[in-house]
Amino acid sequence: MEKEDVIILAVETSCDETAAAVVKNGREVCSNIISSQIALHTIYGGVVPEIASRKHIEKINQVIDEALKSAGFTLKDITAIAVTYGPGLVGALLVGVSAAKAISLAAGIPLIGVHHIEGHISANYIENKELEPPFICLVVSGGHSHLVVVKDYGKYEILGRTRDDAAGEAFDKVARAIGLGYPGGPKIDKVAKEGNPEAIHFPRAKVDDSVYDFSFSGLKSAVLNYLNSCEMKGIPISQADVAASFQKAVVDVLVEHSMNAVQEYGLHKFAIAGGVASNSCLREALVKACAEKGVEFFYPSPILCTDNAAMIGAAGYYEYCQGIRHGYDLNAHPNLRLGERA
Repeated sequence: MEKEDVIILAVETSCDETAAAVVKNGREVCSNIISSQIALHTIYGGVVPEIASRKHIEKINQVIDEALKSAGFTLKDITAIAVTYGPGLVGALLVGVSAAKAISLAAGIPLIGVHHIEGHISANYIENKELEPPFICLVVSGGHSHLVVVKDYGKYEILGRTRDDAAGEAFDKVARAIGLGYPGGPKIDKVAKEGNPEAIHFPRAKVDDSVYDFSFSGLKSAVLNYLNSCEMKGIPISQADVAASFQKAVVDVLVEHSMNAVQEYGLHKFAIAGGVASNSCLREALVKACAEKGVEFFYPSPILCTDNAAMIGAAGYYEYCQGIRHGYDLNAHPNLRLGERA
Protein backbone atom coordinates (compact mmCIF):
# COMPACT_ATOMS: atom_id res chain seq x y z
CA MET A 1 0.00 0.00 0.00
CA GLU A 2 1.39 3.40 -0.98
CA LYS A 3 2.03 5.93 1.73
CA GLU A 4 -0.47 8.78 1.61
CA ASP A 5 0.99 12.20 0.77
CA VAL A 6 1.23 14.71 3.59
CA ILE A 7 0.33 18.18 2.28
CA ILE A 8 1.31 21.06 4.57
CA LEU A 9 -0.02 24.60 4.16
CA ALA A 10 2.59 26.85 5.79
CA VAL A 11 2.48 30.47 6.98
CA GLU A 12 5.44 32.73 7.90
CA THR A 13 5.10 36.29 9.27
CA SER A 14 7.96 36.61 11.75
CA CYS A 15 9.37 39.90 10.41
CA ASP A 16 8.60 41.81 7.22
CA GLU A 17 7.71 39.10 4.70
CA THR A 18 4.14 37.83 4.48
CA ALA A 19 4.59 34.30 3.14
CA ALA A 20 2.54 31.19 2.49
CA ALA A 21 3.48 27.90 0.84
CA VAL A 22 2.21 24.42 0.11
CA VAL A 23 4.75 21.65 0.69
CA LYS A 24 4.29 17.94 -0.10
CA ASN A 25 6.03 15.31 2.06
CA GLY A 26 8.47 17.82 3.50
CA ARG A 27 10.66 18.24 0.43
CA GLU A 28 8.50 19.08 -2.58
CA VAL A 29 7.44 22.73 -2.84
CA CYS A 30 4.13 23.03 -4.69
CA SER A 31 3.98 26.82 -4.19
CA ASN A 32 5.97 29.45 -2.30
CA ILE A 33 4.43 32.94 -2.25
CA ILE A 34 6.27 35.86 -0.61
CA SER A 35 5.00 39.42 -0.27
CA SER A 36 8.02 41.51 0.70
CA GLN A 37 7.90 44.83 2.55
CA ILE A 38 11.53 45.84 1.86
CA ALA A 39 10.61 48.91 -0.21
CA LEU A 40 8.30 50.11 2.57
CA HIS A 41 10.90 49.82 5.36
CA THR A 42 13.84 51.13 3.29
CA ILE A 43 12.45 54.65 3.81
CA TYR A 44 13.06 54.24 7.57
CA GLY A 45 16.43 52.49 7.30
CA GLY A 46 15.13 49.29 8.91
CA VAL A 47 12.03 47.32 9.83
CA VAL A 48 9.35 49.26 11.72
CA PRO A 49 7.42 46.62 13.73
CA GLU A 50 4.06 48.44 13.77
CA ILE A 51 4.12 49.00 10.00
CA ALA A 52 5.14 45.36 9.43
CA SER A 53 2.19 44.09 11.50
CA ARG A 54 -0.32 46.27 9.67
CA LYS A 55 1.00 45.15 6.28
CA HIS A 56 0.74 41.49 7.30
CA ILE A 57 -2.94 42.02 8.16
CA GLU A 58 -3.52 43.52 4.71
CA LYS A 59 -1.71 40.75 2.81
CA ILE A 60 -2.15 37.51 4.78
CA ASN A 61 -5.42 36.28 3.26
CA GLN A 62 -4.49 36.98 -0.35
CA VAL A 63 -1.04 35.39 0.06
CA ILE A 64 -2.58 32.20 1.51
CA ASP A 65 -5.21 32.12 -1.26
CA GLU A 66 -2.50 32.55 -3.90
CA ALA A 67 -0.38 29.76 -2.37
CA LEU A 68 -3.31 27.32 -2.53
CA LYS A 69 -4.33 28.40 -6.03
CA SER A 70 -0.76 28.24 -7.38
CA ALA A 71 -0.32 24.74 -5.95
CA GLY A 72 -3.64 23.59 -7.38
CA PHE A 73 -5.07 22.62 -3.99
CA THR A 74 -8.02 23.60 -1.82
CA LEU A 75 -8.20 23.44 1.98
CA LYS A 76 -9.88 20.01 1.62
CA ASP A 77 -6.58 18.65 0.26
CA ILE A 78 -4.47 20.00 3.15
CA THR A 79 -3.27 17.56 5.82
CA ALA A 80 -2.18 20.18 8.37
CA ILE A 81 -1.30 23.86 8.69
CA ALA A 82 2.12 24.93 10.00
CA VAL A 83 2.91 28.44 11.21
CA THR A 84 5.90 30.29 12.65
CA TYR A 85 5.15 31.16 16.27
CA GLY A 86 8.60 32.43 17.32
CA PRO A 87 11.07 33.98 17.50
CA GLY A 88 10.33 37.27 15.73
CA LEU A 89 8.38 40.51 16.07
CA VAL A 90 5.45 39.81 18.38
CA GLY A 91 2.86 41.78 16.38
CA ALA A 92 3.96 40.23 13.10
CA LEU A 93 3.94 36.70 14.56
CA LEU A 94 0.44 37.19 15.95
CA VAL A 95 -0.98 37.87 12.49
CA GLY A 96 0.29 34.56 11.11
CA VAL A 97 -0.62 32.56 14.22
CA SER A 98 -4.16 34.00 14.27
CA ALA A 99 -4.69 33.24 10.58
CA ALA A 100 -3.38 29.68 10.97
CA LYS A 101 -5.60 29.01 14.00
CA ALA A 102 -8.65 30.30 12.13
CA ILE A 103 -7.93 28.07 9.11
CA SER A 104 -7.23 25.06 11.35
CA LEU A 105 -10.58 25.52 13.10
CA ALA A 106 -12.58 26.23 9.93
CA ALA A 107 -11.06 23.41 7.88
CA GLY A 108 -10.78 20.90 10.74
CA ILE A 109 -7.07 20.25 10.14
CA PRO A 110 -4.25 19.95 12.70
CA LEU A 111 -2.30 23.05 13.76
CA ILE A 112 1.50 22.90 14.09
CA GLY A 113 3.62 25.72 15.52
CA VAL A 114 7.11 25.90 14.00
CA HIS A 115 10.27 27.51 15.34
CA HIS A 116 11.60 30.09 12.86
CA ILE A 117 15.24 28.96 13.10
CA GLU A 118 14.18 25.33 12.70
CA GLY A 119 12.50 26.48 9.50
CA HIS A 120 15.73 28.02 8.21
CA ILE A 121 17.63 24.79 8.92
CA SER A 122 14.90 22.75 7.19
CA ALA A 123 15.22 24.87 4.02
CA ASN A 124 18.22 22.65 3.23
CA TYR A 125 15.98 19.58 2.89
CA ILE A 126 14.00 21.08 0.02
CA GLU A 127 16.73 21.19 -2.65
CA ASN A 128 19.08 18.61 -1.13
CA LYS A 129 16.88 15.50 -1.18
CA GLU A 130 19.78 13.34 0.00
CA LEU A 131 20.50 15.42 3.12
CA GLU A 132 19.54 13.75 6.37
CA PRO A 133 20.69 14.34 9.96
CA PRO A 134 23.13 14.31 11.62
CA PHE A 135 24.97 17.36 10.29
CA ILE A 136 26.25 20.73 11.46
CA CYS A 137 24.40 23.87 10.39
CA LEU A 138 25.41 27.53 10.56
CA VAL A 139 22.34 29.77 10.80
CA VAL A 140 23.16 33.41 10.02
CA SER A 141 20.47 36.06 9.56
CA GLY A 142 19.45 39.56 10.59
CA GLY A 143 18.43 38.43 14.05
CA HIS A 144 20.30 35.18 14.62
CA SER A 145 23.77 33.64 14.51
CA HIS A 146 23.70 29.98 15.60
CA LEU A 147 26.07 27.06 15.13
CA VAL A 148 24.04 23.90 15.62
CA VAL A 149 24.44 20.13 15.56
CA VAL A 150 21.31 18.79 13.88
CA LYS A 151 21.11 15.41 15.66
CA ASP A 152 17.82 14.37 14.11
CA TYR A 153 14.69 15.98 12.71
CA GLY A 154 13.63 18.45 15.41
CA LYS A 155 16.55 17.59 17.71
CA TYR A 156 19.34 20.16 18.06
CA GLU A 157 22.43 20.85 20.12
CA ILE A 158 23.41 24.53 20.05
CA LEU A 159 27.20 24.84 20.01
CA GLY A 160 27.37 28.61 19.74
CA ARG A 161 25.22 31.70 19.37
CA THR A 162 25.79 35.43 19.16
CA ARG A 163 26.52 37.28 22.40
CA ASP A 164 25.43 40.63 20.96
CA ASP A 165 24.78 41.67 17.35
CA ALA A 166 23.82 38.93 14.90
CA ALA A 167 25.85 38.81 11.69
CA GLY A 168 23.01 40.25 9.58
CA GLU A 169 22.42 43.01 12.12
CA ALA A 170 26.10 44.00 11.87
CA PHE A 171 25.81 44.08 8.07
CA ASP A 172 22.81 46.43 8.31
CA LYS A 173 24.51 48.79 10.78
CA VAL A 174 27.78 48.99 8.84
CA ALA A 175 25.92 49.48 5.55
CA ARG A 176 24.08 52.42 7.09
CA ALA A 177 27.34 53.88 8.41
CA ILE A 178 29.04 53.84 4.99
CA GLY A 179 26.00 55.26 3.22
CA LEU A 180 24.63 52.15 1.52
CA GLY A 181 21.29 52.08 3.35
CA TYR A 182 18.89 49.19 3.97
CA PRO A 183 18.94 46.21 3.48
CA GLY A 184 22.64 46.07 4.30
CA GLY A 185 23.55 42.47 3.49
CA PRO A 186 22.96 42.43 -0.29
CA LYS A 187 24.33 45.97 -0.69
CA ILE A 188 27.61 45.23 1.12
CA ASP A 189 27.96 41.97 -0.81
CA LYS A 190 27.65 43.87 -4.11
CA VAL A 191 29.93 46.82 -3.25
CA ALA A 192 32.56 44.57 -1.63
CA LYS A 193 33.23 42.93 -5.00
CA GLU A 194 34.87 46.22 -6.10
CA GLY A 195 36.96 46.58 -2.92
CA ASN A 196 40.14 45.13 -1.42
CA PRO A 197 39.34 42.82 1.53
CA GLU A 198 42.90 43.26 2.84
CA ALA A 199 42.82 47.09 2.72
CA ILE A 200 41.83 47.55 6.37
CA HIS A 201 42.41 45.11 9.22
CA PHE A 202 39.31 44.83 11.41
CA PRO A 203 39.26 42.61 14.53
CA ARG A 204 38.12 38.98 14.60
CA ALA A 205 36.44 38.61 17.97
CA LYS A 206 36.75 35.48 20.11
CA VAL A 207 34.63 34.74 23.18
CA ASP A 208 36.94 33.40 25.90
CA ASP A 209 34.53 31.10 27.70
CA SER A 210 32.89 29.63 24.56
CA VAL A 211 34.89 28.83 21.45
CA TYR A 212 31.78 28.62 19.26
CA ASP A 213 29.96 31.78 20.37
CA PHE A 214 29.99 34.86 18.12
CA SER A 215 30.42 38.55 18.88
CA PHE A 216 30.12 41.20 16.19
CA SER A 217 29.53 44.39 18.19
CA GLY A 218 33.28 45.02 18.56
CA LEU A 219 33.75 44.68 14.81
CA LYS A 220 30.90 47.12 14.18
CA SER A 221 32.49 49.59 16.62
CA ALA A 222 35.89 49.18 14.94
CA VAL A 223 34.37 50.12 11.58
CA LEU A 224 32.65 53.19 13.08
CA ASN A 225 35.91 54.23 14.80
CA TYR A 226 37.79 53.84 11.50
CA LEU A 227 35.23 56.01 9.69
CA ASN A 228 35.35 58.69 12.41
CA SER A 229 39.15 58.68 12.43
CA CYS A 230 39.31 59.13 8.64
CA GLU A 231 36.80 61.96 8.82
CA MET A 232 38.74 63.77 11.57
CA LYS A 233 42.04 63.41 9.69
CA GLY A 234 40.54 64.33 6.34
CA ILE A 235 41.45 60.95 4.84
CA PRO A 236 39.21 59.87 1.94
CA ILE A 237 37.13 56.76 2.64
CA SER A 238 36.80 53.97 0.08
CA GLN A 239 33.28 52.60 0.54
CA ALA A 240 34.21 49.43 -1.37
CA ASP A 241 37.35 48.76 0.70
CA VAL A 242 35.50 49.25 4.00
CA ALA A 243 32.70 46.94 2.82
CA ALA A 244 35.13 44.25 1.60
CA SER A 245 37.34 44.40 4.72
CA PHE A 246 34.35 44.29 7.07
CA GLN A 247 32.74 41.44 5.16
CA LYS A 248 35.97 39.41 5.26
CA ALA A 249 36.23 39.91 9.03
CA VAL A 250 32.71 38.48 9.48
CA VAL A 251 33.27 35.62 7.04
CA ASP A 252 36.62 34.62 8.57
CA VAL A 253 35.01 34.15 12.00
CA LEU A 254 31.97 32.26 10.65
CA VAL A 255 34.14 29.89 8.60
CA GLU A 256 36.69 29.29 11.38
CA HIS A 257 34.03 28.43 13.98
CA SER A 258 32.17 26.20 11.50
CA MET A 259 35.20 24.20 10.41
CA ASN A 260 36.41 23.76 14.00
CA ALA A 261 32.99 22.33 14.88
CA VAL A 262 33.00 19.98 11.89
CA GLN A 263 36.41 18.69 12.93
CA GLU A 264 35.63 18.33 16.63
CA TYR A 265 32.31 16.54 16.13
CA GLY A 266 33.54 14.34 13.28
CA LEU A 267 30.56 15.11 11.04
CA HIS A 268 31.27 15.28 7.33
CA LYS A 269 28.08 17.10 6.36
CA PHE A 270 27.79 20.87 6.80
CA ALA A 271 24.94 23.24 5.87
CA ILE A 272 24.19 26.95 6.05
CA ALA A 273 20.87 28.75 6.44
CA GLY A 274 19.39 32.21 6.98
CA GLY A 275 19.56 35.49 5.06
CA VAL A 276 23.35 35.92 5.34
CA ALA A 277 23.77 32.39 3.93
CA SER A 278 23.13 33.91 0.49
CA ASN A 279 26.25 36.13 0.83
CA SER A 280 28.54 35.25 -2.08
CA CYS A 281 31.78 35.78 -0.13
CA LEU A 282 30.63 33.45 2.68
CA ARG A 283 29.52 30.78 0.22
CA GLU A 284 32.83 30.89 -1.69
CA ALA A 285 34.85 30.69 1.52
CA LEU A 286 32.82 27.72 2.81
CA VAL A 287 32.99 25.88 -0.54
CA LYS A 288 36.79 26.15 -0.33
CA ALA A 289 37.04 25.26 3.37
CA CYS A 290 34.71 22.25 3.06
CA ALA A 291 36.58 20.97 -0.02
CA GLU A 292 39.90 21.19 1.87
CA LYS A 293 38.46 19.14 4.75
CA GLY A 294 36.56 16.63 2.61
CA VAL A 295 33.20 17.80 3.97
CA GLU A 296 29.94 17.76 1.98
CA PHE A 297 28.55 21.29 1.78
CA PHE A 298 24.81 21.96 1.51
CA TYR A 299 23.08 25.30 1.04
CA PRO A 300 19.65 26.54 -0.07
CA SER A 301 19.02 28.80 -3.05
CA PRO A 302 18.97 32.52 -2.11
CA ILE A 303 15.15 32.63 -2.21
CA LEU A 304 15.06 29.91 0.47
CA CYS A 305 17.63 31.72 2.61
CA THR A 306 15.35 34.71 3.15
CA ASP A 307 12.22 34.38 5.28
CA ASN A 308 9.77 32.17 3.38
CA ALA A 309 6.99 29.71 4.14
CA ALA A 310 8.36 26.73 2.18
CA MET A 311 10.99 26.20 4.89
CA ILE A 312 8.23 26.33 7.54
CA GLY A 313 6.33 23.69 5.57
CA ALA A 314 9.40 21.45 5.49
CA ALA A 315 9.94 21.78 9.25
CA GLY A 316 6.21 21.39 9.87
CA TYR A 317 6.15 18.10 7.97
CA TYR A 318 8.72 16.49 10.25
CA GLU A 319 6.87 17.79 13.33
CA TYR A 320 3.63 16.35 11.93
CA CYS A 321 5.32 12.97 11.42
CA GLN A 322 6.49 13.05 15.05
CA GLY A 323 2.92 13.59 16.23
CA ILE A 324 3.40 17.21 17.31
CA ARG A 325 0.13 19.17 17.37
CA HIS A 326 -0.81 22.49 18.95
CA GLY A 327 -4.09 23.67 20.42
CA TYR A 328 -5.92 26.94 19.81
CA ASP A 329 -4.12 28.43 22.79
CA LEU A 330 -0.96 28.61 20.65
CA ASN A 331 0.54 32.07 21.09
CA ALA A 332 3.35 34.14 19.61
CA HIS A 333 6.69 33.75 21.42
CA PRO A 334 9.02 36.54 20.23
CA ASN A 335 12.06 35.26 22.19
CA LEU A 336 11.60 31.53 21.66
CA ARG A 337 14.92 29.64 21.81
CA LEU A 338 15.82 26.80 19.47
CA GLY A 339 14.83 23.51 21.10
CA GLU A 340 12.14 25.13 23.28
CA ARG A 341 8.49 24.30 22.74
CA ALA A 342 5.45 26.26 23.86
